[in-house]
Amino acid sequence: MKKSQIVLNHLVFAKDHDNGMQQLDMLKKVVALGVQSAELRREYFDDIAAETPAIADYAKAHQLRLFYSVPDEVFVNHRINPKLEQYYDEATQLGVSVIKFNTGDFDTLLPEDIQQLNALLDRGIETNIENDQTQVSGKIDAIKAFMTAAKEAKLDIGYVYDMGNWRYVGEDEVVAAEALAPYVRYIHVKDDKGSGDNLVTVPLNDGDINWQAILTILPQDVPVAVEYPTASEQVIIDGVQALEAYN
Repeated sequence: MKKSQIVLNHLVFAKDHDNGMQQLDMLKKVVALGVQSAELRREYFDDIAAETPAIADYAKAHQLRLFYSVPDEVFVNHRINPKLEQYYDEATQLGVSVIKFNTGDFDTLLPEDIQQLNALLDRGIETNIENDQTQVSGKIDAIKAFMTAAKEAKLDIGYVYDMGNWRYVGEDEVVAAEALAPYVRYIHVKDDKGSGDNLVTVPLNDGDINWQAILTILPQDVPVAVEYPTASEQVIIDGVQALEAYN
């Protein structure tokens, strides 16, 4: 895999976050690791308004491609989440290229929903949805239903295949990859170990998921993020090197 495809999701800096590190310093670590794309996590901001200018300036100066993970839903109470506009404002100010949400409790796209979503999409930020760890918006059928409706409505919304979330909702990651590959525009890689209440997310090659086999099912030319909490910088390096060695 080309290194230019690799993204570091700031979840890899979970320990640093717990110790008080802000996302600007995480970006500096991304650059030091030789990676040119990073995924900011909204929940990692202490004061987003105060932190945004320095992040935007740093990313621009170092030609970083920024992704933005927003832990919120596109649909709340079956209609468009009124907070979406705020999230796109934040993304614009940060200099973000790609934004990600969960679908939420989607059931149907009304004309007014399509109009609202198109107005947001017109802002020029690539928009994707992801399978989460909930029964509402983390199942294959739920993702497929939304992506089918979005395609029929000609909405330019893609899908983030999160490799490690399927087992949390009782589904198979290989079956999911085969069913959803046509919609994939971005991939989160991670591994899982154990089952049921003992299921945990772990670094690549530390669990039970055959991540290389899954990547062969999915598009080969999309960004791929390392996304799991780590205990050391060496674990991050190992993840990046494992992806680079994949072909």
